[in-house]
Amino acid sequence: MKENSKRDDIMQAALDLIAERGFHGAPMAMIANRAGVGAGTIYRYFESKDVLIAEMFKEMEEKLLDVILKGYHPERSIRERFIYLCATVLRYFVAHPRYCRFMEQFLNSPYGVSIRRDKIMAKTGKTDIFTEIFQQGIAGKVLKDLPLFVHAALAFGPILALVRDHNLGLIVLDDYLIEKSIEACWDGIKK
Repeated sequence: MKENSKRDDIMQAALDLIAERGFHGAPMAMIANRAGVGAGTIYRYFESKDVLIAEMFKEMEEKLLDVILKGYHPERSIRERFIYLCATVLRYFVAHPRYCRFMEQFLNSPYGVSIRRDKIMAKTGKTDIFTEIFQQGIAGKVLKDLPLFVHAALAFGPILALVRDHNLGLIVLDDYLIEKSIEACWDGIKK
């Protein structure tokens, strides 16, 4: 999120509060107070809390996609692309734990369930990069013939659990453990 504007202060305050307290525990008045703006000011930038949350997700998703695409090579094997993407997402979320917490809450809430479904089923008009890999892998008989949602769960479920356990101090995700963990995710979906 951009720095030094009231809008960005509001989004940062919302991110902090939502990561700490969840969506329902972060009312707009509390977000405004944390951002250091008047309760009415928040509505100049976001017509509702739903709009604020949707904008936050959109910005975080764009940032993550920018990071992912920097070193992504679509001509590489499905395995190489999967390992790269998952390791990059895992490292990004380790470096940005509040983003991970927000994204996890968002995608598992009424806010994000339809977005998640539409992305995996390519209903957004644009195929998600992971869905593309899963579809190509199934078609090429490189991956198990499982529903796309199962592949997504086997890829992202462990990533989110690892980041959560890292943030709780239960494990330390160094490069070696990240590499071995992502390879284990690959082993779960490869044919």
